[in-house]
This record gives sequence, C-alpha cells and structure tokens, in this order.
Amino acid sequence: MNHSPALFGKTRSLELRIDELLDKVAEGGILFERAMVLLLERGLVPETEEKLQQLIQLKERCNQLRRRVVDTLYSEMLIPEFRGDVLRLLTHLYGLLDSLKNAFQDLLIEYAEVFNGQEGINQVEDLVTVVVQSVQAAVLGARAFFRNPEAVRDHINQIRVYESEADGITLRLKTALFASERSLEQKLLGREALAAIDGLADLAEEISDELSILAIKRVL
Repeated sequence: MNHSPALFGKTRSLELRIDELLDKVAEGGILFERAMVLLLERGLVPETEEKLQQLIQLKERCNQLRRRVVDTLYSEMLIPEFRGDVLRLLTHLYGLLDSLKNAFQDLLIEYAEVFNGQEGINQVEDLVTVVVQSVQAAVLGARAFFRNPEAVRDHINQIRVYESEADGITLRLKTALFASERSLEQKLLGREALAAIDGLADLAEEISDELSILAIKRVL
C-alpha cells in the first residue's frame, strides 16, 4: 500500500514537538487512570492530591507545546492548506487532557465520598479503564494522521468501540446505583460522577469524528 507522505516533510523539530504534545496527552490518560484507582480504593489521601498536581503540571506543559507549535506553523508559513485543521486537532487533544484534569479535580473535591462503601467499585474502575483506552486510541489516531493517514480508520473504529462500551458500563452502574439503598442525594451525586467519567469517552469520540474528515482530506 502506498502511504501519504509525512505531513511536515523535513521539518523535524516541529514533528518532534507535536510528538511530545501527543505524548503528554497519552501520559495524562495513564495518570488519570492511576489517580482514579487510588481515589476509589483509598479515598482522600495525600497521594491523590499529588496526582492532581501532576495532572496540572502536565496540562501546563502540553499548553506550552501547543503554543510553540502554533507559533512555528505561522512564523515559518508551514502547510497553509492544513494549518487550520492541525491547530484545531491539537487544540481538541489539549482540551481532552484539560478535561482529564478537570474531571479528576471535580471528583476529588466534590465527589470523593460518593463511591465509599458502594458495591461495584471494580465496575467503576472498569469504566475508567475503557475511557482511558478511548483517550489513547484518539492519540494513536492523531499520530496516524500525521504519519500514515490510511491507518486512521482503524483507530477511529477503536475509539467508537470503547465509547460504546463506556456507555454500557455507565448505564449498568447507574441502574445499580438507583436500585440501591443510598440516599437520593448520594444517588444524584453518583450519577454526576459517572457522567463526568463517561463524558471523557464522548470527547474522544468527537476527536474521532474530526480525524475521519481530516484523514480523507489528506489522502485525496
């Protein structure tokens, strides 16, 4: 199969910068999963706060990289026909990392006690795992867009499978939550917490929709 040429040709420094940005988003997914397991299994302990600070620092570094990529694309007049698409894609990926940080921060501050003593913690951890798999598939799809757009479709399909699986787990957890003996307040808080986690897979799916269009434009 003939592959489309690398998007940036010989602009190796820009390619490395974008690679690093994508690395940060992928790292954010891993960190989010570890942070959530810690929160679910141990509750509010100093280590959970440390994980939040790590996510904040990761987000700040990713934002710096995104700004440098923007500056380089415009100052060196690179890929004018794809520039807007690339910037939008990178902005949405940065937004996904920001959402990982925000979701964990909200869960840590507002919903830390929601799952205490509740059956089904393993299922919540399963939800987190599937959501993070959708994030990682979005990163892989973005890498493929830059290097081998013909491979983007496979990653898009993976994102959609993970998003659908996340919806199914969320539905089961909500059903069990509202069938439990917990107070209405706890049920409503639990529903909000689950929506915050599940919503991350929805964001990954939105990126998959964008990648689908961009990949077609690249191979035309």
